[in-house]
Amino acid sequence: MNSREDQLKAFDRLLTIMDELREQCPWDRKQTMESLRHLTIEETYELGDAILDKDMEEIKKELGDVLLHLVFYSKIGSETNDFDIADVANSICDKLIDRHPHIYGDVKVEDEEDVKRNWENLKLKEGKQSVLEGVPRSLPAIVKANRIQDKVAGVGFDWEEPQQVFEKLKEELEELQHEVNENNLDEIEAEFGDVLFSMVNYARFLNVNPENALERTNKKFIKRFQYLERKAKENNKALKDMTLTEMDVFWNEAKKQ
Repeated sequence: MNSREDQLKAFDRLLTIMDELREQCPWDRKQTMESLRHLTIEETYELGDAILDKDMEEIKKELGDVLLHLVFYSKIGSETNDFDIADVANSICDKLIDRHPHIYGDVKVEDEEDVKRNWENLKLKEGKQSVLEGVPRSLPAIVKANRIQDKVAGVGFDWEEPQQVFEKLKEELEELQHEVNENNLDEIEAEFGDVLFSMVNYARFLNVNPENALERTNKKFIKRFQYLERKAKENNKALKDMTLTEMDVFWNEAKKQ
């Protein structure tokens, strides 16, 4: 692996290239924080895909793309004299030191849960009115539900045992089924949301990341369905003309792959 000196040289190289591109490239010169925003979100999702695929070479490349965006935003901030990359780095350094008094102070902790509780309590002392202020409004719903539950658990608002959460999940499923029987669409949607929220909570107690779990299933389904499409094509058949029984033959083959 690279030495600290080589790592700093590489980062300095990136900063120099960013300066040159911002000055000389028409596209880079034109960009604003707002124009980069959707690209940053896309790069973050691409990094997430690479992590789920456990593709270390791709993770390295995607981390580079994300790092470029961080440097780009900082460059734009320096042009308006609001902040630069040093301010960004020092800001997170200061936060990490302040939020880890068990490392940089005299606070004692027993385990990870103590650290999480201290983290949330420290944020409230910093002036935040709610532990939920740190949950971005634009997060996808499942990710947001998971973060909400993590946040409130950090201040002690939580179930004690996984079985309690499972019982709550069964209760929500029964309420959903009741509304389905009543055929009340608005209430069905509300109860379906409660079921999903409870599922996310149960996943947390099982030490499963619900977003990763669902995406893993998405990838599995895509792989199997594309196998089904290939086999149908090899047999000169269109999926819309096949029976479910015929499809099941190839689907079960895909499951064995």
